[in-house]
Amino acid sequence: MTENANLYSKIIELIFFKYYQEGSTEIQFARSEISQTAAMLGKEVKNIGDLIYTFRYRKDLPERIVNTTPQGLEWIIRPAGIAIYKFVLTTKFIVAPSPLLAETKIPDATPGIINQYALSDEQALLAKLRYNRLVDLFLSLTCYSLQNHLRTTVRNVGQIETDEIYIGLDKRGAHYVIPVQAKGGKDRIGRIQIEQDIAMCAAKFPHLICLPLAAQFMDNNLIALFAFEEGEKDLVIATERHYRLVRPQELTVEELTIYRERRA
Repeated sequence: MTENANLYSKIIELIFFKYYQEGSTEIQFARSEISQTAAMLGKEVKNIGDLIYTFRYRKDLPERIVNTTPQGLEWIIRPAGIAIYKFVLTTKFIVAPSPLLAETKIPDATPGIINQYALSDEQALLAKLRYNRLVDLFLSLTCYSLQNHLRTTVRNVGQIETDEIYIGLDKRGAHYVIPVQAKGGKDRIGRIQIEQDIAMCAAKFPHLICLPLAAQFMDNNLIALFAFEEGEKDLVIATERHYRLVRPQELTVEELTIYRERRA
């Protein structure tokens, strides 16, 4: 993994500075340049998508690239069409669970056999959201899972993948489309997937209300949920809640009393 990370850093740095000029705010490059740059180094990148994913959600861009950014800004990698990407200079967007937010205990309804055989943190997290109706609780809507791991192409964006899509219904009868991005382990919630989800909803579900969400494991049974919306200038976090899944006997009468008196 360390060898891959070092190679990824060398490749992305060479591509960036191939085009970078002082004052640049966007730098476009083709997916094929990753393989070409690796070959120039006498190496091979077997999974090009993993390189892009690494710098979006796992690892900071190389220090030499970071040092070109003015204070308060950061470089991110956005899709720019089919097999095309671009570095974009934008305001910093950090999504991390707040350590000061209160937890809400929920009796865990996840079947034990699902916990036993989940193959990844992401799969386990999506299953816990589904079986415990956490999306319904979080949004105060009736929600139904429509599809897992939707892969589709959006015009001017390229190919995208959404971890799960729910369809929601409120008491007025209004319909919602709810894309969910799930992150486990050390992966980070990034603006790119949220922006892509919003673009996907506009293209594929234009008549539904889009409510983009992200979920993050804080520990094995503590889940942070975030709702996003487009602010006047940028993407913003609209709501954050933390849910701890527990055995029924771990939820006390005193805690239920506290929940009853909480403000919405």
